[in-house]
Amino acid sequence: MSGNAVRLQAINNVEGYVPPAISFDPGEAPGEIFGANVFTLAEMRLRLPKSVYKSVVATIEKGAKLDPAVADSVASVMKDWALSKGATHYAHVFYPMTGLTAEKHDSFLEPVGDGATLAEFAGKTLIQGEPDASSFPSGGLRSTFEARGYTGWDVTSPAYILENPNGNTLCIPTVFVSMTGEALDYKTPLLRSQQAMGAQAERILKLFGHKDFDHIVSFCGPEQEYFLVDRHFFLARPDLINSGRTLFGAKPPKGQEFDDHYFGAIPDRVLAFMMDTERELFKLGIPAKTRHNEVAPGQFEIAPMFERANIAADHQQLLMTTFRNIAKKHGMECLFHEKPFAGVNGSGKHVNFSMGNAQFGSLLVPGDTPHENAQFLVFCAAVIRAVHKYGGLLRVSVASATNDHRLGANEAPPAIISIFLGDQLADVFEQIAKGAATSSKGKGTMIIGVDTLPELPTDPGDRNRTSPFAFTGNRFEFRAPGSGQTINVPMIILNTIMADSLDYMATELEKAVDAGTDFDSAVQTLLTEIITEHGAVVFNGDGYSENWQVEAAARGLPNLKTTLDAIPELVTPEAIEVFEKYGVFNSRELHSREEVRYETYALTVNVEAKLTLEIGSTVILPAAVRYQTELAQNVAALKAAGVDADTTLLSAVSTPVSELTAALAALKAALGAHGGDTGKEEAEHAASMLPLMDAVRAAADTLEGVVADDLWPLPTYQEMLYIL
Repeated sequence: MSGNAVRLQAINNVEGYVPPAISFDPGEAPGEIFGANVFTLAEMRLRLPKSVYKSVVATIEKGAKLDPAVADSVASVMKDWALSKGATHYAHVFYPMTGLTAEKHDSFLEPVGDGATLAEFAGKTLIQGEPDASSFPSGGLRSTFEARGYTGWDVTSPAYILENPNGNTLCIPTVFVSMTGEALDYKTPLLRSQQAMGAQAERILKLFGHKDFDHIVSFCGPEQEYFLVDRHFFLARPDLINSGRTLFGAKPPKGQEFDDHYFGAIPDRVLAFMMDTERELFKLGIPAKTRHNEVAPGQFEIAPMFERANIAADHQQLLMTTFRNIAKKHGMECLFHEKPFAGVNGSGKHVNFSMGNAQFGSLLVPGDTPHENAQFLVFCAAVIRAVHKYGGLLRVSVASATNDHRLGANEAPPAIISIFLGDQLADVFEQIAKGAATSSKGKGTMIIGVDTLPELPTDPGDRNRTSPFAFTGNRFEFRAPGSGQTINVPMIILNTIMADSLDYMATELEKAVDAGTDFDSAVQTLLTEIITEHGAVVFNGDGYSENWQVEAAARGLPNLKTTLDAIPELVTPEAIEVFEKYGVFNSRELHSREEVRYETYALTVNVEAKLTLEIGSTVILPAAVRYQTELAQNVAALKAAGVDADTTLLSAVSTPVSELTAALAALKAALGAHGGDTGKEEAEHAASMLPLMDAVRAAADTLEGVVADDLWPLPTYQEMLYIL
């Protein structure tokens, strides 16, 4: 138990934790509340005229243009439904380039004279809102004095009720654009990219003889990792409060060396939080599926089921908000930073990607004999081509100052973007490269050797956790996104580059068939071409090994180690061409996002640098000097008494104190220097401070190991990670 008064009080408060009132109702049937606060198609079917309902469904399922005439009918029944749920306000919810969720709340009530009011919500209000666009990042798309921006109703993502003890709010997912139509958000390009990808995928399916099917969309299942710490510890750590990660902290005696946390028994307090959270998620129609302990102490994961990418992205934003709110209810703080604690595993947000619809299911299901499944092989080959050709774009989709602390370590995929196919598919494509695939490695059976246990079916290949883009049976898992990032960006990139690959392949097949080539032969020729030209991106080995770095370079795969290395990929001629071709971004929108990326990077690092200087100067250094003074006084007293004084401990403190003082001075000077005139220059200047911050931390963490416990002012790693 700590001897420091502040830390001891925090520990005592944690130990004295009183759980919140139980919200679980044992009389509630499982699944009864799922979607209770969502304006679903089922609610629309009950409330809307049949013709209006069919029009809305056609837009959602078939990709038909939205008929503006339906808006008044939808708005009227949506208002009535929201009022029945206790809503007093409505909010257009959008996702600006901050990466966070933004809301503008308006009351349903309108004065009608004589002190009376009337609840109103017209179709034009549903379709369009007008928030101030001047206070959000635009990367130069808008001048600071140009304030007008528009939100536009996204009919494909259902409205929902956001509950609050003091009154509920109807939330309407929307896009956010400038008055000239340029995207100021993440939803607009996601919808554009999904439409583009769907159109090209449908060309492929028609070539395979399919007719009259629903719109093809991308699907997504993001696995969210996160840390939980008690709020008493959190509030005693200014670095956690302001930056989301610990800028100081010595490695604890026990970290994750024993691998005893992964899939371990979930602590009761955490389980209560999870159950409470999941209930709220269910009410919002978010299909939370899996919960478990992650690798690091204090780290956990939730994985929802697959949904349409647009809805999954909206739900992911809502999930993060819900987690933070419910964590506070349970006296904890939920940390989504990619690396909140040095020396233990960071947190990712694995984005599982597939495409399809309700009729086909996933188009990335190989079946038992994938060598015979030509349709699957074409879609899989499209992925291989897309990832190989646009690996730089995939890398920039996960680039951030915070994710830089995680990528490339032996806990997360390397910055080199490659594909893991597994033994079965790798073998099939190797056969195709040589001519034609004639066989597939089959599944096996495992006999464990205990009569009472059943025989277990085994897959034809293992998984690879070191690969950033791995095939996992019926989808690809993009493991590089960080836990605090929006999934919109990787999905925008994936949809766009898949549109390009599918377009290329559909065009080649159409030309071959028109020229009289047998379709099956045309498919075989195309697959051979794809795997020959783009097979370099397939790697089934250890992505953590030094040998892979060398081999990847020989294969011509980019190794963009940092965010500043990756950002330029957004505005290469090839990137601009592909985004403009499919109407996802124009050149101005891409350059704006480049500027926003540089600005966000610089701001993030600068905040951390200022925090490092402040905490190091006002919290850690004074504590260390106090201990140094105590030791010096002890040495002086012993010498005065005629006793030989051992100065080993004094030297052990004095050396890092001097190092800390010098490192703080260097960091202060760097912070005071001119950062540059452009966003890129400011970001590069910020990056130059990272080693200076590391020097401050190294000296401080050394001091943590020698300063008397009763003087050390900050909650330690072993306290924050293990006392919950």
